[in-house]
Amino acid sequence: MSAASILAAPARRGRMRSLSSRSIQSLSQRSSSRTPPPVFVHSSARGFSSLSTSPIMGTLQKKILAHLEPKKEAIAEIKKSDKVVAEVKASQVFGGMRGMPGMITETSDLDPVEGITYRGYSLKEANEKLPKAPGGKSGLPEAAWWLLLTGDIPSDAEVKALNEELTLRATKIPKHVFNTLDSVPVTTHPMTQLSIALLALQADSKFAKGYREGIKKADYWQYVLDDSVSLIAQIPIVSAYIYRRVFADGKMVDWNPKMDWAGNYADMLQCAHAGKEEEFREVTRLYLMLHADHEGGNVSSHITHTASSALSDPFLAWSAGNCGLAGPLHGLANQECLLWLEKTLKHLNGEKPTVENITQYAKDTLAAGKVVPGFGHAVLRAPDARYVLEHEFCQKNLANDPLFQLADVCYQAIPPVLQATGKVKNPWPNVDALSGTVMKYYGLKEADYYTVVFSVSRVLGVTAQAVWSRVMGVPIERPNSVTLDWIKKK
Repeated sequence: MSAASILAAPARRGRMRSLSSRSIQSLSQRSSSRTPPPVFVHSSARGFSSLSTSPIMGTLQKKILAHLEPKKEAIAEIKKSDKVVAEVKASQVFGGMRGMPGMITETSDLDPVEGITYRGYSLKEANEKLPKAPGGKSGLPEAAWWLLLTGDIPSDAEVKALNEELTLRATKIPKHVFNTLDSVPVTTHPMTQLSIALLALQADSKFAKGYREGIKKADYWQYVLDDSVSLIAQIPIVSAYIYRRVFADGKMVDWNPKMDWAGNYADMLQCAHAGKEEEFREVTRLYLMLHADHEGGNVSSHITHTASSALSDPFLAWSAGNCGLAGPLHGLANQECLLWLEKTLKHLNGEKPTVENITQYAKDTLAAGKVVPGFGHAVLRAPDARYVLEHEFCQKNLANDPLFQLADVCYQAIPPVLQATGKVKNPWPNVDALSGTVMKYYGLKEADYYTVVFSVSRVLGVTAQAVWSRVMGVPIERPNSVTLDWIKKK
């Protein structure tokens, strides 16, 4: 399908004072009506850039406010508090602010042992409880977004309605977005193209238009939420378009209104081996759910938060975060892990991987001053829960794949080698140790594209964070910087 036919496809089916008692009362009155009226239009928003009037958007807004209500007192107290929360060392100031608490992120938390949690749910719990595609076993990532936003596991009906809203917006990508991408050389890195596409999509930002028209601060979060839904709906399509024009024939397939968000993305890539299409949809759902959020201090999330704190709309903010994600030290880890496994397999030259020969290869790698990618984590002190869930999927679906078999042996052999150095706090595998292997197995073999898939996932977390930053009235981020001499004099 061409860009033009994508456009022609039919649509189917803060501050605490920013939330006034009148607004909350209005929501309560509307919820009692059997036929939902146009949702959550404050008197202050009338006459400005219109927000979605779909019932599911109204439900989302009400649930966000309900989750905010018990936090209001704590937020008001913390905003004025002089409480000391941490001691900052000079090594932390110089060392990338690692370990320094410096921002509020409500959507997820990173526990050194349990791993990432979404609103208090471990990833294992979230994967079990989140609604799934018919016959599927992976929690839907769009359902995870609902959880990050509201603190609630959505019902099947709520996810169905959300997917209908996403489908409606997925068919409304302006033609100029595809024209812009077509003007870029196909040799341009896919992540560069994605950042360009995100900026092109920004032309339709309701928050940007509303801000120019003078919407009240009380209404910022609604416009950020509306933009976020559009961004989430449209990023799989432009991402698939980039893949098809760079690595394939440029032809696209229609968005399937009966398919879930992640399943549509998998299908639009058109890369799965024959007979493996449903498995590829399932692993895409799992991958996008597992990578959706990772608290707020990582590079891409923090950049997005900082840009959003300046009231850049979600399109601008995630384009900035996407550029951070493209950095080799952040989003390229799964690509590097795959390359290392392929190199190791070549080194074995047909020999079966064993704990013994992989142990020796890992020792030789370290002795040569190189690193073994895919192991260790800045915060975790146990195996990455994301790795564990991916590993379970691989054992069930690609147990005979040579690369997975090698990765499985590495899981057994490498941690003791790293532990023996005495320099590694966490010798266990992280999610990157398997992600590239899984993608390649199902036909997504172009490693330069892997970070784009990461971006399609992480947009869920950063948009949920942005909505909550505006709901809570988080101000513009502006830390102090200091000179080396200043630190020396302390």
